[in-house]
Amino acid sequence: MAMPTAQVILPPILREKTNQQSCLNVEGATIRDIIADLEQQFPGLRFHLCYETGELRSYVNIFIDQANIRYLGGLDTPVTAGARILVIPSVAGG
Repeated sequence: MAMPTAQVILPPILREKTNQQSCLNVEGATIRDIIADLEQQFPGLRFHLCYETGELRSYVNIFIDQANIRYLGGLDTPVTAGARILVIPSVAGG
């Protein structure tokens, strides 16, 4: 069975890692799989999304169809075909 294909939208800060592509087609059954596919397509990209332990960096938010994965299944959140996945870094300020 083929993996679901989803679309990942990256913020400008990460586009230098993807040859300035903002919208990527990826495959995976979970967000963890999606990140693995991103890493395969663009080696080194995972480092900007996850700690060395494999967990999502605290300042990175990932939304799947407008829901934050932190409140779903985290990196094990299922991905359905055609899902839109947004990667949004936290913004600090004062």
